[in-house]
Amino acid sequence: MPIISAYPEPIQQAIAYLSHLPGIGSRSAERMVLSMMTWKPEEREGLGCAIAALASKVAHCPICGNYTEVGHPCHICTSEARQRDIICVVEQVPQLHIIEKSGSYKGLYHVLGGKLSPMNGKGPNDLRIAELAQRLEGEAIKELLLALSPDIEGEATANYLAQLFTRPGLTITRIASGVPIGADLTFADSATLATAISGRRVITMN
Repeated sequence: MPIISAYPEPIQQAIAYLSHLPGIGSRSAERMVLSMMTWKPEEREGLGCAIAALASKVAHCPICGNYTEVGHPCHICTSEARQRDIICVVEQVPQLHIIEKSGSYKGLYHVLGGKLSPMNGKGPNDLRIAELAQRLEGEAIKELLLALSPDIEGEATANYLAQLFTRPGLTITRIASGVPIGADLTFADSATLATAISGRRVITMN
């Protein structure tokens, strides 16, 4: 384990923050920070400004929940080229961008902000389900595509949404079996997601 206390306080803080990133331990964070110390001062300053802008200039889209500039809907929600009668529901923003990279979907999105997880205290009121209900009431949506991870919590969330929103004139579909059971969509590749979306199935509630 690196002894980060041997470094000045600013370096210690940078190592500590970078250690919070997925897959980055304290040793990797230490190497990254020490590598940055070899950069030109203006390069380090530029990185600092870019990170600061994440807090001051980036927010969630008020319509779908995607990341966008503060005060503006995202480019997907405002694009006239999108198919506007279908909404694809995802758990988190990274999954939205993985689907976009697949090139298999041209409709709108809705980011839930997670999935139902009673064990972790995550219920319907903790997700952006009310916002989705408002969109379905206010927009001419014909299909609701549930692109949720095929694990227990994802399936439970999909079934909950299907029961909640089943109504005449709205087709509710689920991504197909291109994604392995129990997988997290965040780590699925674009080709697999393209297969899953193109082969989506209709959910029918008894």
